Amino acid sequence: MSVIIPILAVILLLAVIIVVLSGVKIIQPYEQAVYMRLGKYVRILNQGLNVVCPIVNEVVKMDLRTQVLDVPSQEVITKDNSPVNVDAIVYIKVTDPKNAFFEVTDYRTATVYLAQTTLRSIIGEMELDQILSNRERINIQLRDILDESTDKWGVKIETVEIREADPAQRVKESMEEQTSAERRRRAAILEAEGKKTAAILEAEGKKQSMILEAEGKRLATILEAQGEAQKLRLTSVGASSLDSKALAVLSMETLKSVGDGQSSKIYFPMELTKIVDGISSYMGASNEVPERQIADRADIEEAVGRPEDVLGPIPSPEEIRMAIEGKSESDQAAEAEISKTKKDSISSE
Repeated sequence: MSVIIPILAVILLLAVIIVVLSGVKIIQPYEQAVYMRLGKYVRILNQGLNVVCPIVNEVVKMDLRTQVLDVPSQEVITKDNSPVNVDAIVYIKVTDPKNAFFEVTDYRTATVYLAQTTLRSIIGEMELDQILSNRERINIQLRDILDESTDKWGVKIETVEIREADPAQRVKESMEEQTSAERRRRAAILEAEGKKTAAILEAEGKKQSMILEAEGKRLATILEAQGEAQKLRLTSVGASSLDSKALAVLSMETLKSVGDGQSSKIYFPMELTKIVDGISSYMGASNEVPERQIADRADIEEAVGRPEDVLGPIPSPEEIRMAIEGKSESDQAAEAEISKTKKDSISSE
């Protein structure tokens, strides 16, 4: 009997400790708990030490930190009938532990399934090119739809990210062919533009060449005409001092050169009789030898200008050598001064 009493005391003490501990709940800083007693909701337990009714209580802790949910990959048919495999990552956070416990059996699983169906619906309304180029818009649209649906569960959707949008293999091959065709099209366009530019430049070059050639011919014609005019003026200056006898000798030389030609036909001017008459007069076969009045110098200068202006300056041998060597007038003057200095020094010695 004395042994049974201590054992009962120990058992009773342990029972009391167990009952007391069952009424003490410690909630972590990142948690809240749903407190129920005899199947009835009582209140939300906050962080720290909480004392509840022992034995008959039920406390369910809810994690308030951001949770990451992986949406499994699934094949979705796009609006343009292109199969594509898509998956996503959803970041959620419990904002109302009571609703997260009472409104849905498992808010994590429910959120993943909802994300799958919503993603399939959004992708099915878009074309493949839009999916590949507008991921940010898909993320925002998916987040808004999920957040509105999970709000009644006390769950907030913070972010949704499309992790992968992978077209089927046959679709990839078609895209590669399309890309190659697009590159060939651009290459053909660039080649055509290059040929067009080359043709335009070639035409412009020909035009410029023709203009320059025409300009050169025009200048050559002008210079040739000026040369002929200068020749006539020089001839007139030289012939002004010739008398009738000299002109007759020149006429005889001209007829001689005409007779030495290889042509079988010879054309004489209408004034041939006058030429012959002048020659015969010079030879003494005529009764009279007509005298030609020598032109006056003043008349020549009035008609064609001064002889020095018509003939131009006659360069000395030294000036011709300088011009051939390409020296300027200043160089010529300097050399002339040096040469003069040398001569003066030699003469002084």
